[in-house]
Amino acid sequence: MRNTGVFSSFLQPLDRHFPMVATEDVGRVAAELLQDDQKGGRVVELEGPRRIAPVEVARAFSEVLGRAVRADAVPRDKWEALFTSQKMKHPKPRIEMLDGFNEGWIDFEGGEGHTVKGRIELKTVLETLAANAEVAA
Repeated sequence: MRNTGVFSSFLQPLDRHFPMVATEDVGRVAAELLQDDQKGGRVVELEGPRRIAPVEVARAFSEVLGRAVRADAVPRDKWEALFTSQKMKHPKPRIEMLDGFNEGWIDFEGGEGHTVKGRIELKTVLETLAANAEVAA
């Protein structure tokens, strides 16, 4: 994106809001659950502070990178060849998962209203990634 100004998205349509979560939130919630004295098993459905559309991801990248970034939907008929070119041995499960998100049949059991919300905003994650990329360069 830094070079091309394009955020290629497999999540479509580009204006649909999808659940995403920062790895920092995953780690924090996992640590909290490990310290919890509740007995028995449970399911915790975790997502970020709010659902995000791919066009919003592109906008956030624009702000962080200081250049225009647009969201571009990767055509469904190109996925398998692209994943295979990236050395993925078995791309079909990933494609099926993406189809599930895009078609709306993969979602949290209780819906958005019953999820645990993370704290870390997308822009914070992207700023950290960009800073780390600059240090590594």
